[in-house]
Amino acid sequence: MSSQKSIQTERDALPDLVTGKWLTTDELAGILNVDPSTLRRWRSARPPQGPPFVPASDRVTLYSAYDVEHWLRTRRVVPGQAA
Repeated sequence: MSSQKSIQTERDALPDLVTGKWLTTDELAGILNVDPSTLRRWRSARPPQGPPFVPASDRVTLYSAYDVEHWLRTRRVVPGQAA
């Protein structure tokens, strides 16, 4: 496989982080119905908890909607299927 095809395959396997939807701490807190301080606490825990995040600057943290959805799906419990 050529290196160009390898790069394209790698890109296709990843979510589109540049043009995808991004959420601020306040926006995600509203969606999850938690206080923004909960997200800040999750981020500062060691090891970090909660959905993956990008510290864009000292004051701005962003969450990829794709990552948040994936994180929620991994935490989903279906009664009767949980063992």
